[in-house]
Amino acid sequence: MRDLQQIKQRFGIIGNFEGLNRAIDIAVQVAPTDLSVLVTGESGTGKEVFPQIIHSYSVRKHGQYIAVNCGAIPEGTIDSELFGHEKGAFTGATDSRKGYFEVADGGTIFLDEVAELPLSTQVRLLRVLETGEFIRVGSSKVQKTDVRIIAASNVDVEKAIDKGRFREDLFYRLNTVPIKIPSLRERGDDILLLFRKFSVDFAEKYRMPPITLDNEAKYILMNYSWPGNVRQLKNITEQISIIEKDREIKAKTLKTYLPDYDGAKLPALLKREDEKSFSSEREILYKILFDMKNDMNDLKKLVFDLIRHGEINVPFTESSQTVIEDLFRDTGSEKVVSKVSEARAPGFIPVTDRVNIQDTEEIVEESLSLADKEAEMIKKALEKYNGKRKIAAQELGISERTLYRKIKEYDIKL
Repeated sequence: MRDLQQIKQRFGIIGNFEGLNRAIDIAVQVAPTDLSVLVTGESGTGKEVFPQIIHSYSVRKHGQYIAVNCGAIPEGTIDSELFGHEKGAFTGATDSRKGYFEVADGGTIFLDEVAELPLSTQVRLLRVLETGEFIRVGSSKVQKTDVRIIAASNVDVEKAIDKGRFREDLFYRLNTVPIKIPSLRERGDDILLLFRKFSVDFAEKYRMPPITLDNEAKYILMNYSWPGNVRQLKNITEQISIIEKDREIKAKTLKTYLPDYDGAKLPALLKREDEKSFSSEREILYKILFDMKNDMNDLKKLVFDLIRHGEINVPFTESSQTVIEDLFRDTGSEKVVSKVSEARAPGFIPVTDRVNIQDTEEIVEESLSLADKEAEMIKKALEKYNGKRKIAAQELGISERTLYRKIKEYDIKL
């Protein structure tokens, strides 16, 4: 395999995260073949770089490379753009025109946001993938093309299939080799490397000293969720570089550029969106039931106090007597109440004249501390993987460095 650092330098890739290196490795390995590739990942992760890597290290590198943003082309003209059209095929078609598949013959086409294609266009694309044939809009002549197709999407294509917005057969043709690009929040120390690179680039562009971060600001940067991924980090770095006069950025200043920052991330088990999060639902139900039990106990204690101090008159019936006995028992009274009250309704027989109530139940309250929950989840992950911190960190969705810090912070014994 070609030197990984040379590839990163050539294509401007910053970072050493294992998932990123794996994606580059797959791209280089699949490049000499003609297999279709589907690149997936969140918006802003840099998916557009990987088709360039594949094309550059393929036998088609001297042919055309055309990148098409399928989501930016109107539905009424997408077929014409991709497959061309004949003169008079539709209003405004004053001349014949070649489409991208005809122009890129012998080269590579990158279809970005492929899930945005209309279903009718997906049928045409499937025919190109299976036979290499296409027909211009307004023509009946079948033409051949030799094009390698690389597609990308930032949406869950399998969910789009379930909703009837994407053809399943086309998905399997495109997904011959899948490449998953990790999100920025997964990449740990790569975030600081990217910030430093962007800071230097903007310092040169705007002829000013590069910005730096104090330790607390670095912590915030590392623990932010980055919904816009690398693109968002680059934009924020540029904003700060231009606006802030102080070149060392404090945590308070950085937070003003992250309006939705909600503090440090708690470790959580990463799941695919289409998996059933049974454990999470169960924990929510437990929490609701636990709160309901506490509320009921509080209500019982209130009624008990009202009866004991004579603020409620309870007429005696067999059913009411049983309820009051249960009420006294549930409140956890440790000794017999000698007198409930003198002011009773006629016929009332004090409960304590009939039964000696003993405390028979101890209520153990579950700790709801976030720190305790965090420590408990870390211990469970370490036990699950026999103390292997690297795998445990991946399971928890945090960097290995953060896991080391949390183990020390909570004094977790391995």
